[in-house]
Amino acid sequence: MKAIFLCLIMVLSSLVGCFGNEELPEEEIESEYWNFEIGERTWYHFANATAVEDVDDFEYGGRNIPFEAEATYYGIGMTTFEPTMGITQTDTLVMASYGNGPAGSTAIVSCGLIGMTDLTYTCENIYDPIAPVPNSNDPYVYVDPWTGRIMKFDMHALLGMTVEWSDNDGGSWIGPTVATAVYSVQDHQTIASSKRPAIAHPTTWMYCINGNAPHPLCAASEDGGSTWGPETSGAPVDCQSGGLTAHLVGSIDGNFYRGNIGCDGSGYSVYRTTNAGITWTEHKLPTQTSGTASTWNAEEAQVEVDSEGNVHALWMGSDNMPYWAYTTDQGNTWSNAVMIAPPIGLEGTGFPVVVAGDAGTVAFGYVGDSGDDNWNGYLTYATDAFNETPLLTTVQINGLEDPLDLTVDCGYNRCGGWGDFLDIRVDAYGRVWWALSHNIADQGIFATINVGPSLRNETIEMMPAMVAGGQQTL
Repeated sequence: MKAIFLCLIMVLSSLVGCFGNEELPEEEIESEYWNFEIGERTWYHFANATAVEDVDDFEYGGRNIPFEAEATYYGIGMTTFEPTMGITQTDTLVMASYGNGPAGSTAIVSCGLIGMTDLTYTCENIYDPIAPVPNSNDPYVYVDPWTGRIMKFDMHALLGMTVEWSDNDGGSWIGPTVATAVYSVQDHQTIASSKRPAIAHPTTWMYCINGNAPHPLCAASEDGGSTWGPETSGAPVDCQSGGLTAHLVGSIDGNFYRGNIGCDGSGYSVYRTTNAGITWTEHKLPTQTSGTASTWNAEEAQVEVDSEGNVHALWMGSDNMPYWAYTTDQGNTWSNAVMIAPPIGLEGTGFPVVVAGDAGTVAFGYVGDSGDDNWNGYLTYATDAFNETPLLTTVQINGLEDPLDLTVDCGYNRCGGWGDFLDIRVDAYGRVWWALSHNIADQGIFATINVGPSLRNETIEMMPAMVAGGQQTL
């Protein structure tokens, strides 16, 4: 379709969108903002699955305008499980790959996809030390966005974790060093850095785990991972949240954030530390209208920060749909929660991830059932996130005849390579990269918006288009 059909219905100013019942004739109008073809896997909408064609007289402008968008994915040539990822300062994508490293260790798969102009990219394991660490129960990789350090974080049979790192894109590795004392069950680990200068390193590192406590346990490193402090409460000490935290994230302001069930066992909360884990505060998310999911990963609300320290949260509501809220004051107050899935009748969603670029941009990933347990991958983004009525664009990463999984209730459970969680980042040029698995092919994939706007810079502009991948890359 060349243009967008806009119904003549008055828009109210509420973010959630409340529309009148008057039915007036539809009118096809040309607009300076809708001068591109819209693909069959791209949808433009507002909150609560309100299609743009159901809104009249909406004033597009500034950053809150439509951009041509298309999504795809690229296979890494290896299996993956609970894929985590990072982007180095030399524009290299890395993903953890369970059991595919030397001697059955966790591989760190490096892919040269950023800036690719054709499909001749390569992916290869870059973890090959003289004495590789034995395979991890839960593989995990993280890249410090300020120093480029690749941190390989392995959990060993629920008995503890080790860290190894590389400062040269995997050319050499330091470690392993022990990250935990073996006095607690160690599971569901997550690790991150923040722009808080440490005693002996430019950034502060922190990890959290699910241990023998009614909330997560966390520890910090002041020397880039060589040594770690004791595991202490990753929440207020009287918190009864349970230990299964979402991914930890570090901020430009030095704070760390994570999300899980509220301390009173209800709703979702974001937990914040401003002093590298010495103390934590709870900041409840606005889940009064969304409710909380009752599925496998229902204990988690994923969080991410933008380049100025604003925090975005994404969680699944009681209807198994994705909900978003943000804070511009470090979690003290939150926007209203809005449902961000497109108006295509999804039967449910799961495995949420969220990432932010520069201030005012945000992107969300999730898998969704389009009917008959056809599980697809969806990326939704906003280029003017703090607008009173942000325009949302959603793209499906896989073809209509190329589902990622066909298992009953896959998006609500541990399913194939998705494991417990997925991961997402945005590169230096503003392109989103999402690590997940094509479960039918049993292969890790990097999904991206190959045609679309950058999530960097004050003025939003289109990125150079990338060639589509999809099944031909598996």
